[in-house]
Parts: sequence; structure tokens; C-alpha cells
Amino acid sequence: MSETVQKISGTSFQEEVVKSEKPVVVDFYADWCGPCRVITPIMDQLSKEYDGKVKFVKIDTDDNQELAAQFGIMSIPTVMLFAKGKVEDIVIGAVPSAVFKTKIDGLVR
Repeated sequence: MSETVQKISGTSFQEEVVKSEKPVVVDFYADWCGPCRVITPIMDQLSKEYDGKVKFVKIDTDDNQELAAQFGIMSIPTVMLFAKGKVEDIVIGAVPSAVFKTKIDGLVR
């Protein structure tokens, strides 16, 4: 995991995501999930590209089942894009970097 992608838990979600002044990309994943491993380098690269503009965090759904249930996570990876504490967009599954970039660009305009 990149130094620009922070692993958080349900206990820090409110502070790190909801109260963040920057848009936040939240990657709901599990260590055993193959598609989750596919997007990890994409998230690492994007976190470097958007460093200072967008915060990137990862939440292990196995360790944070209540939070995953709260957001209705049924498939992983699920990437949620938050702005001003609210979900603005959702990407489910392993998709190309360009898809994430388009959605993130919509947040930082």
C-alpha cells in the first residue's frame, strides 16, 4: 500500500471521511479479493496524482462489517467518492484507471 493511501477503520471513518475538507476516495476491499488486488496499484497511482487535492483511504470489509453494511456494500471492490461528507459517486468492481480519473475529476472541479 502506498504512503498516500491510508488504511482506516470504522472508528476513524467519521473523522477521516465525513469531516474531511477534501474529497475522499474510499476503497472498500478485502485481502482475499482478487479484483481488489487489481485496483490497489491504480489507487496508489491516483493517490499520487491527486496528492493534496483528494484523500484516498482503504477500509477492510472483513474488519469493518458494520460500516460495510451501513453503506450497503454487496460486492468488492466498491469505491465510493465522498465530497462534503456525502457519497457523490460509486464504482463497483475492477475498472480501468481512466474510469476512476473521470469520476475523481468530477469531484475536484
